[in-house]
Amino acid sequence: MKEVPLMTDEILEKYFKAGRILSQVRSEAKDRIKVGTSMLEVADFVEKRTVELGADGSAFPCNLSRNDEAAHATPLPGDETVFGADVVKLDLGVHVDGYIADSAITVDLTGGYGDLVKASEAALHAAIDTVKNGVTTSEIGAAIEDAITSHGFKPIGNLTGHGLAQYIPHASPSVPNRRIGGGSLLHTGDAIAIEPFATDGAGKVTDGSLTEIFQVIRSKPVRLPAARQLLKDLEPYRTLPFARRWLQGDKLDYSLLQLEKAGIVHSFPVLKEVAGGMVSQTEHTLIVTDDGCHVTTK
Repeated sequence: MKEVPLMTDEILEKYFKAGRILSQVRSEAKDRIKVGTSMLEVADFVEKRTVELGADGSAFPCNLSRNDEAAHATPLPGDETVFGADVVKLDLGVHVDGYIADSAITVDLTGGYGDLVKASEAALHAAIDTVKNGVTTSEIGAAIEDAITSHGFKPIGNLTGHGLAQYIPHASPSVPNRRIGGGSLLHTGDAIAIEPFATDGAGKVTDGSLTEIFQVIRSKPVRLPAARQLLKDLEPYRTLPFARRWLQGDKLDYSLLQLEKAGIVHSFPVLKEVAGGMVSQTEHTLIVTDDGCHVTTK
């Protein structure tokens, strides 16, 4: 039987505080996503505003994935890229004492993909309506797939929602975006992020060539002095993902590579739709209750 972490009133309030902050940052950031606006300025705004509003920090770097990019795109150091006629996924995370709020919206700067955006939005609403104690993740996946296909699009089958735990943004259970066999049982007190992805492509993503997001997954001794220093610099992030542009120091890229080769750091390449299809994403964080759920990121 699954052991469910105790959801105390204190922990619940931290989840809700993170959600309230995220909701405000998301709203303010959405208004800044316009053709000609700097992507780096938007990401910096999200990450700084998160702290200004009282969070302990970002739960992961601000994701600004465009068009056939589904996830894990964040600006490079000194990035001069501006938004064009893009379908932009804004995915942001906030944490309070490690308790995470995770949410995403899609901003269509082309004016031509409104139906695709509505597909992922409808799928999220259908999933939320399905959630309660005793429901399986396979039932949620079926609701998501039905909603997306009813709009004439495909869910991205190899991307999932996920559980949330203290300082762990991707915990069990996985929440599929399509029908699966079996699935995990949800329990009152579970914290999960549901994030349907809809596409007019093949319904699958693969790793792209660009990687700007990393995460420390274990600690062990390293020989290279620069890598040891980098590992020390990464201690404040604990097990939360970080962006390369957040870091400084000599031999940064080489040190990151050495930590990755040693199995200390995990990298997150940009994920792209395999057929080049446009992608929309909508996401909320919620706490499962006996007869439904609390959405923390409304």
